[in-house]
Amino acid sequence: MHTTRPTRRLLLGAAAAAAAWPARAAVPFETWLVELRAEARRQGISAATVQRALSGIAPIPRVIELDRRQPETRLTWAQYRDRVVAEPRIGNGRAAFAENRALLAAVEERFGVSARAVTAIWGVETNYGTTTGGFPVIQALATLAHDGRRAAFFRGELLNALRILDQGHIALSRMTGSWAGAMGQPQFMPGSFLAYAVDFDGDGRRDIWDSRADALGSIGNYLARANWRPGEPWGAEVRLPPGFDIGLADGRTMRPMAAWGAMGVRRADGRPLGESQIPTAIAAPDGADGQAFAIHRNAQAIRRYNNSIYYVLAVGLLSDLVAG
Repeated sequence: MHTTRPTRRLLLGAAAAAAAWPARAAVPFETWLVELRAEARRQGISAATVQRALSGIAPIPRVIELDRRQPETRLTWAQYRDRVVAEPRIGNGRAAFAENRALLAAVEERFGVSARAVTAIWGVETNYGTTTGGFPVIQALATLAHDGRRAAFFRGELLNALRILDQGHIALSRMTGSWAGAMGQPQFMPGSFLAYAVDFDGDGRRDIWDSRADALGSIGNYLARANWRPGEPWGAEVRLPPGFDIGLADGRTMRPMAAWGAMGVRRADGRPLGESQIPTAIAAPDGADGQAFAIHRNAQAIRRYNNSIYYVLAVGLLSDLVAG
């Protein structure tokens, strides 16, 4: 699920905020839809697209249910890692990497982004394009835009989705995605699609649903625009010294790697970090007793794709594994 800011992942509100909203918005859906159609036309979306996309639709109760649902427990990093960086995703990733080697190489050449990282994001987002979501995006976004909890955000994304249809990139029947409107193999929100999706196969359409070239190229373009640095690593597991101030392991505070080494941080195998001046942060999401990582600027580019340290570390680890 993806937002219109450079990071595209949708972050839902707290359970208390969700509970504060009524089960349905006060304005009847059909009344609300009349005004939405008028706004879409004012924004230059064609009458034909508005008529085709916004006729005969109704709120989807399942979308409201999923939006209201809050997780009962929070996973630890170790639990998340064991679910995400695991089989069959690793084995399928190696197969996908090998099968698409030429395409991934072309993406890497054009955007300067690691083919391994592109493959890993593809794997974490949609299991290499096999699980992209079956909700009709227009109807799901209309449900959320009418509902009220994040009405302005979802209304904007609904208008963006109408623009995508109006530009002819995808047929209405194929515009499916997650319950929150994240679309296609990269799981872009519509605003992210408009900003970052590319026509990598050159057929005149940006099709992140059915064109593997467009999907992988769009992930590459996203990371490139997030300031991916060609040739730099994302990071690696490290050991923290006894008494290390765990408050420094926030995954964001960047210092030269050598400076962390001077504080006693060592490689996972016990060797010194060395004298590298590459900007580095330390991440230890499970605290002093859990895994710790030294992460670099490319990890921060991954964070722009999804603002979660768990996601960043999972993508990094999976990227190391998919190439065999």
